[in-house]
Amino acid sequence: MAASCVAVLVMAVSLLLLLLVLWKRWRRGRADWHVIIVVLGDVGRSPRMQYHALSFVKSGFSVTLMGFCNSRPYDELLQNNRIQIVSLTELPKLAVGPHIFQYGVKVVFQSVYLLWKLMCREPAAYIFLQNPPGLPAIAVCWLVGCLCASKLVIDWHNYGYSIMGLVHGSSHPLVLLAKWYEKLCGRLSHLNLCVTNSMREDLAQNWGIKAVTVYDKPASFFKETPLGLQHRLFMKLSCTYSAFKAW
Repeated sequence: MAASCVAVLVMAVSLLLLLLVLWKRWRRGRADWHVIIVVLGDVGRSPRMQYHALSFVKSGFSVTLMGFCNSRPYDELLQNNRIQIVSLTELPKLAVGPHIFQYGVKVVFQSVYLLWKLMCREPAAYIFLQNPPGLPAIAVCWLVGCLCASKLVIDWHNYGYSIMGLVHGSSHPLVLLAKWYEKLCGRLSHLNLCVTNSMREDLAQNWGIKAVTVYDKPASFFKETPLGLQHRLFMKLSCTYSAFKAW
């Protein structure tokens, strides 16, 4: 009985996924000027990805920006009718079981959840992913790209496995697994960006990934602080920090 229920459930999910793929393929004509930006982190604390969204809009694209909305994004994004922000739900930290079990549950949840959210969006010409975190986002975005004929672009800010290594140590099995996954799946992208030339060289030499360096540049809405405001700020700081006092 249990096996029959599982089989029916698998068939139902497969049929639903097939229908979604067919629907997205049918609407493919609208995808040429649509980009999905994926951030498995706080959108409001990802200025680089917000700048990318604004740049895409200026180039004529419509943008769907997906991520956790723990803090407020820039007003320019919120006020732009060509940018749709889709809030993702973050799985609360489990309080039971060993750490590796908790991490496994989180990865499975994020994989299924992100797959569903991406498949429910309008078809896109490009899926633009911030890495890290890339586990499980790289594999999921690549799969959706294959199903919906979208090209995967990865913006490398750092290596996810190296950040994990700061917590668990570089020789921890989870860290080694994350490095293998990141190196393998990172090669599946159609285009790669990175933040420094050093990272571009490392990606090419050690990972076999060709990337283009795109330096961070403040958006146009950042202006030089007026002199009067600077003076008031330093006067306020001088009340607390002696380094700002006039001598």
